[in-house]
Amino acid sequence: MAKNNNKLNDNYVFGLDIGTRSVVGVVGYRTGIHFKVMAYAMVEHDTRAMIDGQIHDIGKATETILQVKKNLEKQLGVTLHKACIAAAGRVLKTALIHVNQEMDPTIIIDDHHINTLELLGMEKALQQVNTNLDEEEMGYHCVGYTVSKYYLNDYEITSLKDHKSKKISADVLATFLPQEVIESLYSVVKNADMEVYSLTLEPIAAIHVAIPEEFRLLNIALVDIGAGTSDIAITKDGGIVAYGMIPMAGDELTEAIVHHYLVDFNTAEKIKIKASTKAKTVTFKDVIGMKHTVDTDEINQILEDDSQQLALKIANRIIELNNGKATNAVFVVGGGGQVKHFTKVLSQSMGLSPDRVAIRGKEVLDVVDFGESKIKKGPELITPIGICLTGLENNKHDFIQVYLNDEPIKIYDNNRLTIMDVVAYKGIEPKKFIAKKGQALEFEVNQNQRRITGEPGIPAKILLNNEEVNLTTKIKMHDYITVIEAKNGKDANLSTYQLVKTLDLKVYFDEKVYPLVPEIYVNEILMTMNHDIKNNDIIRLKLPSLINFLRKHDLDDFQYEYYINGQRSDEKSCLADLDHITRREKKSQNNRENESDEVETTGKCIYVSVNETPIKLEGKSNYVFVDIFDVYPFDLSKPQGNVVCKINKATASYMGEIHDGDHLEVYWEQIS
Repeated sequence: MAKNNNKLNDNYVFGLDIGTRSVVGVVGYRTGIHFKVMAYAMVEHDTRAMIDGQIHDIGKATETILQVKKNLEKQLGVTLHKACIAAAGRVLKTALIHVNQEMDPTIIIDDHHINTLELLGMEKALQQVNTNLDEEEMGYHCVGYTVSKYYLNDYEITSLKDHKSKKISADVLATFLPQEVIESLYSVVKNADMEVYSLTLEPIAAIHVAIPEEFRLLNIALVDIGAGTSDIAITKDGGIVAYGMIPMAGDELTEAIVHHYLVDFNTAEKIKIKASTKAKTVTFKDVIGMKHTVDTDEINQILEDDSQQLALKIANRIIELNNGKATNAVFVVGGGGQVKHFTKVLSQSMGLSPDRVAIRGKEVLDVVDFGESKIKKGPELITPIGICLTGLENNKHDFIQVYLNDEPIKIYDNNRLTIMDVVAYKGIEPKKFIAKKGQALEFEVNQNQRRITGEPGIPAKILLNNEEVNLTTKIKMHDYITVIEAKNGKDANLSTYQLVKTLDLKVYFDEKVYPLVPEIYVNEILMTMNHDIKNNDIIRLKLPSLINFLRKHDLDDFQYEYYINGQRSDEKSCLADLDHITRREKKSQNNRENESDEVETTGKCIYVSVNETPIKLEGKSNYVFVDIFDVYPFDLSKPQGNVVCKINKATASYMGEIHDGDHLEVYWEQIS
């Protein structure tokens, strides 16, 4: 390719695809809707410097990168100083976690509760992948997660929002990138005298080319079938929702040819590639040196079993990552997916029609201008071109710095960073975002169960640049995040004094209200008024007798007889809430005899109505309201509020005089 010094400007991008088998470099720039490729180079590793996407020998990997760099610099006539790179999807780790969150069943579930549940899943997933780390391992960054299922009281449900429940649960699938992979990629680029301009993930880079942005609203799986692994990414609702891989790819098919025809690995690779073209035959030499010419149909027949096994494993992994169901379509990229009839076999394994599974190659590279070069457009170019485009369009670095409660944090940017990612990275416990109601107080009062609820808590508050937001709010470079933890409500508490005050026990003495103060026994022990009630306490309130009440209030007088709710009572009678106490002056013996004589000679009979029921009163010369209780069925022993007495619609007292023909009313009035 000719030198292009005059065309290389500050807008150029150098994409470096550091693969297991080889390193590919592409230099180009944006022109309108097209990407102009100015230089291309590919160098295979001569040792096992890379294994399954992980750099094992930084020195050897650096040597290969330097060869690619020098080749490109020779084509361009310039020195390259910065490179866009990608971490292989095969190094990603996934964890499927089931998490539970206890809830107050009186509270309506909102987005905050759901986000906190998801955060709990991310935290638990991170703990799982960090379990049994070697001393050399540095831990993981979460690069994405998706919720496959929600549960309400252990029953699967589509949405938790606006429900009430004692427990909510979720199945969370989280994906993590090892920190040492990032560090090793940085090291080899630095050792090659360059700086890392941007870092992405290979599945993201491939999707950037293979699945245009307007298609990412659809539920599509992209499968990059390389040499050692098949990397999977799934799109939905405009973004990438899940990543995965299986440790099987093109090399498995190549090895089938190695064993069948007794050829070395490189020869088998060439045979596999030739058999995927329109060629009728393939000619090669085996390890003994014998020459063979074989029909490509025979070779593809040999590959059939391994192709079906690979397709089935890919299909099962896609369905697992996609919440237990097939995606709407599958796009295949990478050299390993070009085996004849592979897409048809994969469509059968997925349960999709053949037109829903397709190789993405030349047609998605129409926006790429290769100039006068003779580079063949194919699916193996999608990832390196995608690395370039990702670096150009994102125009940002791999890590961004934000501040959490004034602490600077550098975090990997997966293009969809939210406050939840930062919180998970810092390991803030999800329970600190949920405000719990204080513990209830339950106890028994005179064989009746009582329950006092605790105070409601104060929810967590999240601020982004001083504006209130939530856990799912997106963040960018230099954002300031403030998290104010939730505060639990105070536990319910009650003293014996407060209990008595709450009960508001009282009696009426000659229509005047007096408090009724009981003795308080807690678990059969007499307590003072300032005792704090505990959970499961058994409380017995012993109300005073009539004589004790009278003495307490200086009301006892031997000249009187006392009546409780109209009934003559002795001094030992026990009082009850809302009792009405009245008194009458005692008569001397002579007065009683005279009164008896008078009753016999002057006693009269009157007729009145009580609640529209006619009744007859007789034997006395004069009558008061309380006399009706001797003949009218009104139970005063079980108070139901205040007793209301009326004579001819006018409010009266127990001692109000009544006469023949009066209309009386008596009923309970509820206490508000």
